[in-house]
Amino acid sequence: SYDQAFLEQYEKIKDPASGYFREFNGLLVPYHSVETMIVEAPDHGHQTTSEAFSYYLWLEAYYGRVTGDWKPLHDAWESMETFIIPGTKDQPTNSAYNPNSPATYIPEQPNADGYPSPLMNNVPVGQDPLAQELSSTYGTNEIYGMHWLLDVDNVYGFGFCGDGTDDAPAYINTYQRGARESVWETIPHPSCDDFTHGGPNGYLDLFTDDQNYAKQWRYTNAPNADARAVQVMFWAHEWAKEQGKENEIAGLMDKASKMGDYLRYAMFDKYFKKIGNCVGATSCPGGQGKDSAHYLLSWYYSWGGSLDTSSAWAWRIGSSSSHQGYQNVLAAYALSQVPELQPDSPTGVQDWATSFDRQLEFLQWLQSAEGGIAGGATNSWKGSYDTPPTGLSQFYGMYYDWQPVWNDPPSNNWFGFQVWNMERVAQLYYVTGDARAEAILDKWVPWAIQHTDVDADNGGQNFQVPSDLEWSGQPDTWTGTYTGNPNLHVQVVSYSQDVGVTAALAKTLMYYAKRSGDTTALATAEGLLDALLAHRDSIGIATPEQPSWDRLDDPWDGSEGLYVPPGWSGTMPNGDRIEPGATFLSIRSFYKNDPLWPQVEAHLNDPQNVPAPIVERHRFWAQVEIATAFAAHDELFGAGAP
Repeated sequence: SYDQAFLEQYEKIKDPASGYFREFNGLLVPYHSVETMIVEAPDHGHQTTSEAFSYYLWLEAYYGRVTGDWKPLHDAWESMETFIIPGTKDQPTNSAYNPNSPATYIPEQPNADGYPSPLMNNVPVGQDPLAQELSSTYGTNEIYGMHWLLDVDNVYGFGFCGDGTDDAPAYINTYQRGARESVWETIPHPSCDDFTHGGPNGYLDLFTDDQNYAKQWRYTNAPNADARAVQVMFWAHEWAKEQGKENEIAGLMDKASKMGDYLRYAMFDKYFKKIGNCVGATSCPGGQGKDSAHYLLSWYYSWGGSLDTSSAWAWRIGSSSSHQGYQNVLAAYALSQVPELQPDSPTGVQDWATSFDRQLEFLQWLQSAEGGIAGGATNSWKGSYDTPPTGLSQFYGMYYDWQPVWNDPPSNNWFGFQVWNMERVAQLYYVTGDARAEAILDKWVPWAIQHTDVDADNGGQNFQVPSDLEWSGQPDTWTGTYTGNPNLHVQVVSYSQDVGVTAALAKTLMYYAKRSGDTTALATAEGLLDALLAHRDSIGIATPEQPSWDRLDDPWDGSEGLYVPPGWSGTMPNGDRIEPGATFLSIRSFYKNDPLWPQVEAHLNDPQNVPAPIVERHRFWAQVEIATAFAAHDELFGAGAP
């Protein structure tokens, strides 16, 4: 009874004793994970991400479908709006933004020791075609989008705007130093830097080389999360309409539409330069109108400005690199074709209509000979408009990149990005029957099933799904038709029992099976759901993991480790020193008070004889992915399903 499995999982997630949320004045903020000592994209389990908030919406939307109660979805959006969408006090100088001069160019560097990177005023940048129409449409100069990372418990102690107060949750950031900066090599810093901590210039001169540093605020949006929020609201509207309750969420639809309108910043080159054959920072021209738009969901958009309102300035950037795993064709469909979600701005609907087609083409272009979807493309080779290798494949003049955005580890090696993307393609196929989506899935689904074991003979205890992938070759340059890409290949090199990835794969297979009638896809999905049920515990569903801690205490060695520029010194709010020779752990000494630390320390002291501890983790996104997979089965194949 998968509908009951959904409610059981839902109740575990929402139970305060389980530890998935922290409450602030009646509003819930999801943690990245129940467990605290976890280092992946966030570097602490009690941080949270915009991804987690989008999954919080997903959880409550399905709850509304199952129960008819839409208040929890309203509460989730209110929490998101309160805590992770910066408010007026968080972004105070947007009125000083000049769309004709959106930002000063700063080249990305190949490694952390290339930072701080210089501001270069002689490099041409383009015009921002969105700012004026957004401000006139919504009556504000502020951005309505999520920042990607919050310190929910204020573990670092930055407080509000870096002032060191006990203000939680706190806006923070980590990644700032190029494609090879892994999480182990990051220096956390406040999103709003008033120079209370760090060095004399706060944290700014770790990242940018300038003559004069000003106290400032800056935020980074993860388009994957905002697009998922729109995707969720598409489904919420469908379900509420079936119940005759669409008026109960009409206000939320307006807000999701607005978020989608601002999400268009992710469609533009980082410095609004022209798309296509953009080689040479000084020679590649700035764009005019929409010729700086690639119309894909890139890795981020960012915005910032000065704290001093008497000497105000502000900036905005898009992103030149797009990853297959961030595309969301269902959100693009909803924003362009569903009246309740179509943006109010003059060009928003058309931009999303263009993006809808462009994203589907992008996935066709990137589909390997085996079926897996390769990495992505960039308009700025090496993040500095460098000269790409000769003969590199192109997509609308952008260059193929098998590991877009970050390289340590390679960004498209994780199978999770396959299922995050393909679930949306499968939902689009289910809703519309789109022939392009069908063709992509017809090739991807058998490849995924081939490498999946539901372990039915053992009750699912030893199930496995793909984990790490390896890529070789490149796609054919895109000319408008999928060629089969005979020179682009993928291999599955490892497997896991990642419960979130498993649930997302099951959802993908179910939506595909419902429209196509593929019985193998449905049987595989149900086998995966049963395997997940075999791993229930008191607070959710989890399987054993043995994470590596080997880079926890690595100082800079000339190629990797934590890099601090020579002569730079400063402090974290708790007094931890930031200086050459520092490590991930030394600037996060609070980890030595973590319950898991004694086992990790014993392993680090004697790695040959003391193995890394085996743990079970309950990531919020994964637990919600599981819950919604159960609910999706009930929606598609339950007693009342169409």
